[in-house]
Amino acid sequence: MSNSMNRRNFNKLVAASATVAGIAPFGIVRAQSRKLKVGVLLPRSGFQALIGQSCQKGADLAPEVLKGLLGVDVELMNADTETNVDVARNRAERLIQEGANVLVGAFDSGQSAAIAQVAEQRGIPHIVNIAAAPQITEQGYKYVFRNFPIAPELLRNGLVLTGEVFKATNTSPKTAVFMHVNDTFGQAMARGVGAILPKMDSLHFKILDTIAYDPAAKDLTVEVSKAKAANADFLLLVCRLNDAIVLRREMVKQRWNPMGIISPGSPGLYEEQYTKSLGKYAEYAICNTVWYNPRSEMTKIVGAAFRKHNPKEELAFHGANVGYTFDAIMIAADAYARAKSADPTVLAEAIRQTNIPVARRMSLGGPIKFNAKGQVEGNLSAAIQNQGGLPRVTLPAEFSEAKIVFPSPDYKA
Repeated sequence: MSNSMNRRNFNKLVAASATVAGIAPFGIVRAQSRKLKVGVLLPRSGFQALIGQSCQKGADLAPEVLKGLLGVDVELMNADTETNVDVARNRAERLIQEGANVLVGAFDSGQSAAIAQVAEQRGIPHIVNIAAAPQITEQGYKYVFRNFPIAPELLRNGLVLTGEVFKATNTSPKTAVFMHVNDTFGQAMARGVGAILPKMDSLHFKILDTIAYDPAAKDLTVEVSKAKAANADFLLLVCRLNDAIVLRREMVKQRWNPMGIISPGSPGLYEEQYTKSLGKYAEYAICNTVWYNPRSEMTKIVGAAFRKHNPKEELAFHGANVGYTFDAIMIAADAYARAKSADPTVLAEAIRQTNIPVARRMSLGGPIKFNAKGQVEGNLSAAIQNQGGLPRVTLPAEFSEAKIVFPSPDYKA
């Protein structure tokens, strides 16, 4: 079978009997259908609910797509962490008791760290879909794996892209104010900014002030007022979703128009609710973050399934949420197909031996291979900018869907 697959071939493959052995796309040998129980832990309620629900869409596509690609039946066992570390820990315990063979989740670093502790204690593989706090894979765990960059790598990639934004637009901002959420992820990113930025000779801006805030905050009047008073050229922002909306509204209210908003690697700015809530004020925000490869064959396959199940939604609004959640479940199914066993020790060893080529992954980056710590290296970021009501890849050029715009057209208007 050809490595190329159009939607018609994809639909035929998915509809085919899973008991018939054959050759799947990308040269994968399909095995006879087997069932893998995947416990998916995501914050589908609480202040991170919209992002958790977005990740869930990637999980929901996985059983259909992976049965066609790998001949593995995936059964999802979904649990809501309620954006709460203790709930995440308890739900992980419950899923294991109910028979989950592997855990996937949970977007948030604090919740993911709690799940990782449970998985390690119980000897059940845990694949982190999204969470960047380095300590998750620095504990010497044997059952915890992460195909997502740690905060320093995510930040370094984001800062390099920030320099590329300035280069592509012939701009040279001299100053920034740095605002960040004070949760586990935000604090890790803040430490990274302090350690990495001074060593980057390609960036010539100075941070005039650093302002931390609660991601659950309903009012950021004081924080925005302080940031505005710094009179910096642009805002460097590490945020979530709800706080990003609150912050942007306050910027409009206080008539603070810096050259632009640039995130060096965090969610929020590209989310659908950000654009729906803010309309024109969501435009031109830039987020340098991990993303799906808009040109990959796997993105076309998953995109076709996404449109089938979500005909009124845009995959672009779910970016890394869908891409990395799907990839996490694919890693589990790929290991299961090779191990031919749900025994946790055998399955964990198969995950450790994962080697998924670039052509078979949805997210930007190199082959999916875990190092001795259970961490995948070589994930890539893209400069995502809201243009025309949708987040678009603008850099690197080989993946771009639109041309980067900076400063924002309303700068000093």
